[in-house]
Amino acid sequence: MIAHRSIADCPGVIPLFPLAETLLLPRGHLPLNVFEPRYLAMVDYALGAHRVFGIIQPDAEPDSERSDAVVPLYKVGCAGRITQFVELEDGRYLVSVTGIARFRMAEELPVLTPYRQARVDYEPFQSDFVARAGESAVDRQAVLDVLRRYADARSLRVDWNTIEQASNEAIVNALSMMSPFGTREKQALLEAPDLGTRADTLIAITEIELARSGGDPDSTLQ
Repeated sequence: MIAHRSIADCPGVIPLFPLAETLLLPRGHLPLNVFEPRYLAMVDYALGAHRVFGIIQPDAEPDSERSDAVVPLYKVGCAGRITQFVELEDGRYLVSVTGIARFRMAEELPVLTPYRQARVDYEPFQSDFVARAGESAVDRQAVLDVLRRYADARSLRVDWNTIEQASNEAIVNALSMMSPFGTREKQALLEAPDLGTRADTLIAITEIELARSGGDPDSTLQ
């Protein structure tokens, strides 16, 4: 098994999987239902090589007149390793990807493959390789408080026992990945320089969403 524990362990050129409103973070787990031929080919390549590809968001609104091959991408994404793989009878792949580290796209390459590829730089995100780095800067109680208010406002069922036992990193990153926010909000969470800043960003975005929907602390839920 390949252990991607440092920059030296990670491929410098990786396939890209552009997905709007989708976030992968280090040590996070992202399930994917892959069915487009180009991305089936991408998974085939990754399985035969280093099992790594990058999750990255399009930096544009959907445009029916423009192919995905030319849609601009954000410069920061997250590399993930395929850790589970199932091929279905209809040809689809059910894939689970585990986040390794964020990257900055240095150069998108001209390629003949149906999927896009880029040369990437992990150097700005070296701390991603250190599990639980920056946990002491997380206001855990503030994160849990805003989650409780959001869950109450949306009538969501939450496994609080599991959450209470999770580490600060696991809570912040899992909530960031699962949050139903838009592309720009997701990108802000991805590009937060450290875990404490990501937690603060998550709280701020959730507070704004609660206020917009009337779910702020001073509002009465109907």
